[in-house]
Amino acid sequence: MNVVYRDLKPENIMLGRDGHIKLIDFGFSKQFSSGSSEMRTMTNCGTPAYISPEVIMGVGHGFEADIWALGVLICELVNG
Repeated sequence: MNVVYRDLKPENIMLGRDGHIKLIDFGFSKQFSSGSSEMRTMTNCGTPAYISPEVIMGVGHGFEADIWALGVLICELVNG
């Protein structure tokens, strides 16, 4: 769907009635056009504990910023 969420954290995850995981608060998300060859954004946004290094450095980021935040989230869930 070419959407970068950019704010993955426990506070933005809900469980639906059917038990499926739902993401809420799409305020920081950005959708790229499907024909775009350069899927990068330069905006510095997100929760400081979950921000990837490329967001902090300001070199541009894409979907890898969400993968970084998912890794931090999983680490927090496993370690408590």
